[in-house]
Parts: sequence; structure tokens; C-alpha cells
Amino acid sequence: MTEGNQTFASQFLLLGLPIPPEHQYLCYALFLAMYFTTVLGNFLIIILIQLDSHLHTPMYSLLSNLSFSDLCFSSVTMPKLLQNMQSQDPSIPYAGCLTQMYFFLLFGDLESFLLVAMAYDRYVAICFPLHYTSIMSPKLCVSLVVLSWVLTTFHAMLHTLLMARLSFCEDNVIPHFFCDMSALLKLSCSDTHVNELVIFITGGIILVIPFVLILISYARIVSSILKVPSARGIRKAFSTCGSHLSVVSLFYGTLIGLYLCPSANNSTVKDTVMAMMYTVVTPMLNPFIYSLRNRDMKGALGRVLHQGNFSLQ
Repeated sequence: MTEGNQTFASQFLLLGLPIPPEHQYLCYALFLAMYFTTVLGNFLIIILIQLDSHLHTPMYSLLSNLSFSDLCFSSVTMPKLLQNMQSQDPSIPYAGCLTQMYFFLLFGDLESFLLVAMAYDRYVAICFPLHYTSIMSPKLCVSLVVLSWVLTTFHAMLHTLLMARLSFCEDNVIPHFFCDMSALLKLSCSDTHVNELVIFITGGIILVIPFVLILISYARIVSSILKVPSARGIRKAFSTCGSHLSVVSLFYGTLIGLYLCPSANNSTVKDTVMAMMYTVVTPMLNPFIYSLRNRDMKGALGRVLHQGNFSLQ
């Protein structure tokens, strides 16, 4: 595409991961196994929650949505990464790049909001156990999920439309394995001040505020436990919140390490590794965290398998 004497990029080249050529096939097999594990693990959680009536509660309804978000979040980047690792032409069209950025923001933001909803659910369960059913009604649960989808869709669309108005010149090499928004802004030959201002403002709403709300929920939970300290109460709170707290630590820990910790000279490598942590590793580990540390999920799996064996007989 040309306009006057200036050439505009119609596609981008994804440099991918800094992997030595001799380790390319080993890393490809590893990432392929991680992606399949992510898909199967999260899909299994969704199926179990749908099939087992014991799991038709607000807590597991939110978990089902989180698993769906994890599955889609990983699928936004991993198939393209795997394709590029086997291809000699790691290009992505301009429209495809913006589409990938949109869904990356959508499902990344959705996970943040769902973690807040799950923290509120745990807060109500521990601090108001007698009123849990009335407070966390199906209507409220659906409202929280719908609100999460609406806010994240608006946020992702806003950034995508702002990015679409920019021009990208001859330098079309993205030093990343997906179309990262900050990497695209560095390539633009247009004025990006509006984009950067919107990122700064909405970043607080999408990441900081949810994280603060989660911290407030757990502060209330700890305060409630300390009022009536007992070994049984502490064990119950840990079993109720342990899985969610582990997922929160994984998700926000990598984001804080990526955006708040100062970068060294190898900032590109650091950004790529940290992005791999929260786009690939975290969605893969979430099903293990919720299944291995959750008796309800283990029981549901046992019941579904037992019913399957019984029906075959």
C-alpha cells in the first residue's frame, strides 16, 4: 500500500520467541503439549460443571466462565505461534493482527473481571454464610458475568478502533510472538498520544481497580476469620479460597512483573517471557489448581466416570 512517497505496511512479521534453531522442534513439541493440556483441562472443567448437578452453584458457574476465558485466551496466541514455528513466513495480515489484539484484550480483561466476581463470591461465602444463597442468587451471578462481558468488549473495541486509525510504515517487524498493543504502538508512524492516554486511563480501570477489589475482599475475609480464630475456621477458609488465591497470584503476579517492575537491557526478552507466562502457563495451570485442590471437582469427575461406566454396562 502506498500513499505519495510513503509506504504503508499491509502485514506484520512476528519474530516469535528467542529460541535457538537447534531447540526449535523440542520447544514446538513442548508448546503443543501445553496448548493441548490447556484446552483439554479447561474443557473438562466446563463439561463437569455442566453435567454434575452438585456443581450448579454460583461459585462453579463463575469457574466455568473462567475456564472458557482461559481456553479462548490461550487460543488467541498459541495456534499462530505454533504455525509460525513451523513456517518460514511468520507473517500476519494487518486485519488479522488487529483481530488478534482485540480478542487478546477481550479475554485477558474478562479473566480479570471474573476473578473479582469469584473473590466477591468467596467473601460472601465466608463472611455471610447464612445469607449466601440469598445474596449470591442466580440473577446476581448472571449479572456479574454479563457486566464483565460488556465492559471487556467495550474496552477491547475501544483500543482496536484507536489502533486502526494509526498508520504503520515500512518497519513492520514485531519483536513478539503475537500482536501486542505496546509493540504495535512503537511501530506506528502516526501520533500515538491519544492511544497512550487511553491505555493509561483504562489500565487503571481494567487491572488496578479489580486487583484492589480482590485485595479488599481478602482483607475482609481475613478480618472475619481473626474475629473467631479457630483451626477449623482457618482450614475451611483456606480450602474455600486457596484455589482462587493461587490463580489470582499467578495472573496478577506476572502482570505486575511485566508492567510495574523496571526493565533491564533485555526488556524485549523479558516482555516475551512474562507474556508467555500469563498467556500460556497460567491458563494451563488453572485447571490443575481447581481440580487437584478441590474435593467437589474430584467428586464430580468420579460421579461422571461412574455414570459412564454404568451406562456402558
